[in-house]
Amino acid sequence: MEQVTITGIAAEGKAMARVDGMVLFVPFAVPGDVVDVQVSKRRSSFMEGYVTRLVSPSPQRVTPFCEHYGVCGGCKWQPLPYAEQLKCKQQQVEEQMSRIGNFRDVKVADIAGAEKTTFYRNKLEFTFSHKRWVTREELEAGAPITDPEALGFHIPLKFDKVLDVKKCHLQADPSNAIRLFVKKTAMEQGLEFFDLRAQTGLLRNLTVRTSSTGEVMVIVVFYKNSQEQISMLMQRLQRAFPQITSLLYVVNDKRNDTIGDREVVCFAGRDYIFEEMEGLRFKIGAKSFYQTNSEQAHKLYCTARSFARLSGSEVVYDLYTGTGTIANFVARNAKRVVGVEYVKEAIDDARANALLNNIGNAVFYAGDMKDVLNADFFAQNGRPDVVILDPPRAGVHPDVAKAILQAQPQRIVYVSCNPATQARDMALLSARYAITNIQPVDMFPHTHHVENVAAMELKAEG
Repeated sequence: MEQVTITGIAAEGKAMARVDGMVLFVPFAVPGDVVDVQVSKRRSSFMEGYVTRLVSPSPQRVTPFCEHYGVCGGCKWQPLPYAEQLKCKQQQVEEQMSRIGNFRDVKVADIAGAEKTTFYRNKLEFTFSHKRWVTREELEAGAPITDPEALGFHIPLKFDKVLDVKKCHLQADPSNAIRLFVKKTAMEQGLEFFDLRAQTGLLRNLTVRTSSTGEVMVIVVFYKNSQEQISMLMQRLQRAFPQITSLLYVVNDKRNDTIGDREVVCFAGRDYIFEEMEGLRFKIGAKSFYQTNSEQAHKLYCTARSFARLSGSEVVYDLYTGTGTIANFVARNAKRVVGVEYVKEAIDDARANALLNNIGNAVFYAGDMKDVLNADFFAQNGRPDVVILDPPRAGVHPDVAKAILQAQPQRIVYVSCNPATQARDMALLSARYAITNIQPVDMFPHTHHVENVAAMELKAEG
């Protein structure tokens, strides 16, 4: 299709146009662009495609800052000015609250944008591959591929294809330097990069975590327990980057990349790093969850605490508490905080963080939320005055929503990384609760993702 005018941004961050009465979704385009499009999918009510030629750029289009833009699956909104990105995210929250939740008269506050729009992440995970992704330009040039190894990110929807990353703009130094050093050393020493299809090779994954305290954690995942090669690489990494606080490795011989059930070996330093927020210290290990944008996480948690309107006399339930970050963050403002989380290791971290910060009014339980929240649990811990919940993208299980309605807290604060499922769940809760505040927070600039915090108040009887 030739000379298609892009008119807006749709769900999942794709650009949108209308052609002959049908909606056309196209990635990597900006409203106002005029483009030629190759249609790749056609249905009765919509089409999908990709840009083959930028005929006329939009007046608001900016030049992408990353050399990997358009090939790497991340940061797809780089050509869109950040102010326009925020407008799109604001619109996304408003539309989902209205269309999915049927909340048509609710005011959504202006989105809280980020001061840092690059180098804002505190964690990145990279994959080794013995056969890197070859770009269209390289194929058309016809030159032989002399550097087949890759250490970078998976190509979207292709589990066995990895883009070799030269520079990533998501995480500050020394992240790029560490990744490049590991790749260079591995190639010089003849270490085998992983074959994702055949499941052979030595080097599998690399994770770099940084913190606002200046600490650095590096985790190298090997497929085989080849101690001589492991020790050689880890020693060279330690010498090259003495600022690494926590140097760890894992041997994972499974078919998937998860390391939750694998032993983490501390090669040098501590097996954890510290993050800080408002004087609270959070201990983060190799398997710990922590919000990947530390500065915006502070805004997110401050918003949740503000919406909870705590006076110091309340019993607060923090559901889907993870490592207890929100629970410990609000504990000083509450009488008692009860955190519940499915993952036992996360609850161990939550308890350790409470102990680390001398928080004596927070207790944590591991278990399936829909089974834990029953009459005996409420009798043991007290019925909640405030419920804070931060579920995964899939949202809240209906049984959990039912348990919250039965408990009848005065206020509910719902933190979500998916406003669509949040709106769905809030519609269930609206039988007894009225929305008082909605505040979007941008955690991930240059992507379509948006966090949203909503507050609900118990309606008066009758």
